[in-house]
Amino acid sequence: MKAVVIRKFGAPEGLAVVDLPVPVPAPGQVRIATEAIGVGGVDAVIRRGTLAAHGFREGHLLGSEVAGRVTAVGEGVDASWTGRRVWAFTGLAGGYAEQAVAAVEDVLPLPDGLTGTDAVTLGGSGVVAHFALDRARLAPGEALLVRGAAGSIGITAVQLATGFGAGAVAVTTSSAERGARLRDLGATHVLDRSGEGGGPGAPSGFDVVIDVVGGPRLPHFLDRLNPNGRFVAVGVVGGQPPEDFGMRLMDAFRRSLSFATFSSDTVPGPDRQAVRSSQFAAAANGDLRTVVHEVLPLDRAEQAHQKMDAGEVFGRIVLAP
Repeated sequence: MKAVVIRKFGAPEGLAVVDLPVPVPAPGQVRIATEAIGVGGVDAVIRRGTLAAHGFREGHLLGSEVAGRVTAVGEGVDASWTGRRVWAFTGLAGGYAEQAVAAVEDVLPLPDGLTGTDAVTLGGSGVVAHFALDRARLAPGEALLVRGAAGSIGITAVQLATGFGAGAVAVTTSSAERGARLRDLGATHVLDRSGEGGGPGAPSGFDVVIDVVGGPRLPHFLDRLNPNGRFVAVGVVGGQPPEDFGMRLMDAFRRSLSFATFSSDTVPGPDRQAVRSSQFAAAANGDLRTVVHEVLPLDRAEQAHQKMDAGEVFGRIVLAP
């Protein structure tokens, strides 16, 4: 089968299309003929070598979520899964391939009316957006800032917060065109990447910040928190923050600010699947919108990563074998 691996950490040119044996599902797993493969920010972070200290090595087969049809099941898995259209989380490896395996507990049937492309646009990011807002204890009427809102996590967070009754839903993004699209999804104020602007009535401070970006400017956005404000970092697509960023919290000690990181790995699997199933149903009914930037062939994964690195992507790029 065709697959995409990291031949060399760093630039997208380090990705390579290779031939690999078709995987055999282990006990408790299913094998899926992929129809759609999500390309996420974590894939880019792994590709750059940022997480090499956590065990990722060159030769790694990228990809964490796929959609397609089950072609085989491992020992102990109900044979009725065979032939069903599903979404699956493959871990942090194995998705960029014509065939992928996943633990059956990480597989969900796709509802009628939801395409595989939409499923991999929402499946991983929607859960992060939901639980990040939950962990931040966003309350109706509070002001929210989503930093890096043009990706699939940010797009979903904007919609969820709007539906929840947030008093203001501000976003940072790179252009007026993207800002207009985010307003159409529910954003009330559009800021530039530095956090400036927003127009008349824009909040000067925020009760909650959901940050997908990280990077050297993270401390600046800590300063935008209101007293008792909560900051939740859900990604580092812009790199790691300065090592001393916590000093901003200590300097503002009397404002009782909170900082947290969030990974959906800490949410029990059944809870993740319950939220995901609900979001899939909402998307199939048109109550939750997915935004697909582009669908590219699997062998153009390098181009997909180039677009991500250049900041060109609004929503999610999907690979199709």
